[in-house]
Amino acid sequence: MSIQLAEQFEENEQYEEAYEEYKKSYEKSPKDLSLLERLGHVAMVLKKPEEAAEYYSKVLELDATNPTAYEQLMDIYFSTDKYKYYIYRGNRHSIEHQLEHAVNDYKKALPFAENDKQIVMTRFTIATLLEQVAGPMKAIDEYLKLLEYDETPEEAYIRLANLYIKENAPSSAADILERGIKKGFKGNNIQEMLAQLYLKNGQPEKAKETTENELFKIKCMFELNELEEGLAELNRIKEKYKTNAEYYALFAQYYFLKEDYTRALECVNEYDKYQKNSPLPFQMRALIYENQNDDFNAHLNWGKYNLLRGNKDIAINEFLNAYRINDKNADLTATLAVLMEETGDKTHAMEFYENLMKIEPDNKAALSKVAEYRENIGDYRTQVDCLEKLYELDNKNTIVIKKLAETYEKLRNKPAALEFYNKYIERARGLDDYEKVKAKIAKLENSNMTEDAGWMEKIIKFFNKDK
Repeated sequence: MSIQLAEQFEENEQYEEAYEEYKKSYEKSPKDLSLLERLGHVAMVLKKPEEAAEYYSKVLELDATNPTAYEQLMDIYFSTDKYKYYIYRGNRHSIEHQLEHAVNDYKKALPFAENDKQIVMTRFTIATLLEQVAGPMKAIDEYLKLLEYDETPEEAYIRLANLYIKENAPSSAADILERGIKKGFKGNNIQEMLAQLYLKNGQPEKAKETTENELFKIKCMFELNELEEGLAELNRIKEKYKTNAEYYALFAQYYFLKEDYTRALECVNEYDKYQKNSPLPFQMRALIYENQNDDFNAHLNWGKYNLLRGNKDIAINEFLNAYRINDKNADLTATLAVLMEETGDKTHAMEFYENLMKIEPDNKAALSKVAEYRENIGDYRTQVDCLEKLYELDNKNTIVIKKLAETYEKLRNKPAALEFYNKYIERARGLDDYEKVKAKIAKLENSNMTEDAGWMEKIIKFFNKDK
């Protein structure tokens, strides 16, 4: 009843009474956005800006993209707090995706900041936005300014290091992370990132000293050629990590370095069980097969690795290299056919589908693709051969039956066309084209059709007539 009563008071311009009733309702429903907006509005009418600001701030806690709340807070702070005014104006521009305007607003807020915490928060926001609108170098400059303050969060060091890595400046990235650790940030994020960077930069000893991750430490040991020590550690922590994919990757690395490629492949297969759809197993297999001088499987796995990483052109090239070595592998041939089709190269795709038919004569996908392609170029006899094979594999497929009838009709083979049209009618009761096909049968029965070659056959005969 309080809300209805409050609305009635508000309608009668009895704002004090309305305000009290709204507050009673708010105590029962503190997450009601509509109620918070009403409280903010009435507080403004009653010239209670601080209370209005509190309510609109709570609106934003529940809905950070509420434009009305930002507008009201801007009005509240325009004359009293320029820092908050520009911050809320920047926030509003951010939710409207006007990021350059938002950057300018946050920069205008800086001179009005009252303490380092506000400066750090504002500069961090500016730097984050500059990554999106101005490129890495301007963002780097802004992050560097942040490092002068004690209030700077760990995330600023990590973001700055990542920018340096993207700019191919790993030593600068490492320097920033080292500064972060000296500042007191020694948690997993910054410390492990630095360890990874050390290893990538060819400093496994420093990486080993920095990391607190048991598995990564063993990886560093292998890089330092401490193979047996690393193996002993792997065996020691077996129970803890026996369902961890990285654990088996390290075993694979150990056996690879020991040139025991059979066991290395076994460990890669174990990794695959715990880390599905990862490109890493294919990379590991490719390296193992390269060392075994198995070029076919090396190219095949490099292809799968690059395909999962989205490098389709490189993947196709690797698959083609594998295909040149062995063009009898059905899975590889099918993969190349699909990839060629996806890239728009229909002609080469059909070459692979036709080879797939030779490798697997009962492959329905290949038969369907070749039949469709041959129809498009007018080679109806080859199309019929494919369709007849599909019919042998599935004599209840009405799509194949009807297509056979139509193709035989194009070849002017009246008996075969009628045979398959009638077979279609036997199975097509209730289908939309039932009556249409019946009419076609009647017309065909009364025609004087004689068998004729398709235009492809005619062209072949034309070019061969003088031979």
